[in-house]
Amino acid sequence: MTEPIYALVEYEDTYVQPLLLSALQAELPSDRLRLIRDVSDLPEPTNHFLQWRQYESIDFEHLMSAPNTCLANSYVIRKALIRKHYLSTTISHWSTKKPDTLLKAHVKPSVEFEVDYAEFLDDALLEAYELKESWERNDSLPEGDRKEWWILKPGMSERGQGIRIFSSEEELTDIFTEWDPPSDDDDEADDETSTDGDGHPTAGRTHPTDGGADERAHNDIVTSQLRHFIAQPYVDPPLLLPQPHASANRKFHIRTYVLVVGALKVYVYKDMLALFAADPYVAPQSEASPNEDLSSHLTNTCLQSGRREGSVHAFWSLPESLPQLEGTDWRDRVFNEISLITGELFEAAARSMGIHFQALPNAFEIFGLDFLVDADGTTWLLEVNAFPDFAQTGPELQDLISDMFREVVRVGVAPFFGVESTTPKEAKMVNVLDIDLGRR
Repeated sequence: MTEPIYALVEYEDTYVQPLLLSALQAELPSDRLRLIRDVSDLPEPTNHFLQWRQYESIDFEHLMSAPNTCLANSYVIRKALIRKHYLSTTISHWSTKKPDTLLKAHVKPSVEFEVDYAEFLDDALLEAYELKESWERNDSLPEGDRKEWWILKPGMSERGQGIRIFSSEEELTDIFTEWDPPSDDDDEADDETSTDGDGHPTAGRTHPTDGGADERAHNDIVTSQLRHFIAQPYVDPPLLLPQPHASANRKFHIRTYVLVVGALKVYVYKDMLALFAADPYVAPQSEASPNEDLSSHLTNTCLQSGRREGSVHAFWSLPESLPQLEGTDWRDRVFNEISLITGELFEAAARSMGIHFQALPNAFEIFGLDFLVDADGTTWLLEVNAFPDFAQTGPELQDLISDMFREVVRVGVAPFFGVESTTPKEAKMVNVLDIDLGRR
């Protein structure tokens, strides 16, 4: 008799949970699949066992003790990718090791710094030469003509929290002054923090009670909770769709689901999303105070509570030809760039930051990578997200997520347990990296 596959599926998300169960039941033999409620329900510790849970709930001790029989939906350590300041370091190390890397042309260079309170900002920026040179160039221009803008990102924030744009030292100082609490004991009860997949605190004075995509995320932070920040050149102008598209003239980014399997195969899911800002795009130099209302700059749908209709589209539903981009279908070119960037990014993390990205042979994970296309058609990597918000697709695009989970099971789960899966007519998981890190 073929050995059963015991599966503990506990994703703690009412949108995702039924889709996971449906995918497993569709892709794994019904006579082998056994759903259980707890690790203690395993007849033997050596049974074939799948854990598909939130990071904090995964039994990593069992995972590490049973490398040949237990599979989990997350790596233990991957902050080389999912923490913005670590990601910056990953790309910097790889660029030093491999000067001709394509990442240089598709990732904006970052300035990293640490600061606890606004009064220490000057010290934190002592070696931020790129920023200071940019400010000097801007100072020679009238305020409305400034061409060089920067985007500030807390290294360990999520859901768009703490993102700001600036073009001068005074503007950056004002941002940090705004975040400094009036006193050490101010609103202590509200400074509730949570942890991310690698055990670091996440930002925000409030912690969402259910993590739902429709709950508005507060866009403020407390500087001393985070300390780590990066500043990158702001991509301006972005690619905008013309009329009569429903989201014409609104900035958008591309959400790409990436499946990483074992040590190490990387796949890009071809059905991507285009996530649009709430309001039409306005160049920062055209605004008196860009940070007062970032709704034309931020494309995070979690910040659009109450007005998200029309903000999420299937990428391949966008117009295939745009007047500002000549040549063949621009979507194909963007997808090819995304595939190349993604493959090299994960190789960079695995080979140059192995301490902070440890690919286990008995793990897989779905990451959400965000990309922005500029007005010239160049694709730029923005960030890497662990445990992305699948519910942002809503009911209209639920089939896209459902099909993606089936592909994840087919490519990332079934082979581990010796299940042969028939390749569908149109395989949407595109392999972009296949290397052997020598881990067994």
